[in-house]
Amino acid sequence: MKKIYLILPILAGIMFGSSGIFVRTLTQNGIDPTTLLFLRFSIAIIPILLAIFLTDRELFKIDKSDIPLFIACAICIIGLNLCYNESMNTIPLSLAAVLLSLAPIYVIIIAYIAFGEKITSKKVICMLLAIFGCVLMTGVLENSMMNISLFGIACGIGAGLFWAFYLIASKKSIKNGKHTFTILLYSIIIISIALIPFTDFGQINAFVSINPLLTIVFLIIHSTFSFALPYVFSTLSLNFIDSGTSSIFMSASEPFAALLFGLLIYGEIPTLVMLCGFILTLVSMTILSRS
Repeated sequence: MKKIYLILPILAGIMFGSSGIFVRTLTQNGIDPTTLLFLRFSIAIIPILLAIFLTDRELFKIDKSDIPLFIACAICIIGLNLCYNESMNTIPLSLAAVLLSLAPIYVIIIAYIAFGEKITSKKVICMLLAIFGCVLMTGVLENSMMNISLFGIACGIGAGLFWAFYLIASKKSIKNGKHTFTILLYSIIIISIALIPFTDFGQINAFVSINPLLTIVFLIIHSTFSFALPYVFSTLSLNFIDSGTSSIFMSASEPFAALLFGLLIYGEIPTLVMLCGFILTLVSMTILSRS
């Protein structure tokens, strides 16, 4: 029966992997990066609120000492999304997703520098293989690097770094007794308020006026499926399977989903070498996540 719950992190990964479709659609319709983030996070507050109401209303309670960590998480989420959105707009979706999935490598390095945590030979080998896999995915060994945006790659690496810092900050908050839903709710409330001065509501009105019913449904689906539900599903899965297994299934399914969406919708066909790099990175990160 336990195996049934493996579908939760897989669904979360697929939903995260679908975000490129929404980002590119909104960008092509004149929505700038900060306005896009405001739409994503402000709408996501509703399903997160519902999740807390339906599970445990005690999760609304926080202390003043929690606020600095929530602000840190909010900054990391903004940085992650800005970088990831830009990378999805400028490089293949599969490469953007793989660069983001390198976050565990950054966590290991940061933990070694900041906390003196041991780096084993197994971790080093996995990290090197994952990085080599990413190099293969860029196409540099096939002289096709000119087709890949260096700025997009830099943004993808930046997204992974922000994701790593978010993992560290949220883990610290969890150790202080706070639930993932609590961290997420107050972080996105802080983000939504902070983004209001930088949001172009004229762009939102112009987009919605295209077809009010369809565009509003699209915005709700974008926020719910590419942000809120993946977090809910991945968190719920921890009630039935261990965090390592959940992380592996989510980390593996997100780049695969991005590869599939990029292939089917945008005709992003990887070469054989790029595909080998994709698989090498996924296998390396899976082993690393399991350890």
